[in-house]
Amino acid sequence: MILGVCEWLSTKTQFSAKNIRIVFVLLVLFAGLGLGAYLILWLVKILSKE
Repeated sequence: MILGVCEWLSTKTQFSAKNIRIVFVLLVLFAGLGLGAYLILWLVKILSKE
């Protein structure tokens, strides 16, 4: 997406970035949780600096 979280998360897990993006979009549309989780993971990404 915008901040590179999906690509970063795909390197940490065995999932593709495309699948992670789909999950985030579905979470935003159905539960509204995707945006919060995305921002939290963005902070984790910045603080880990890997």
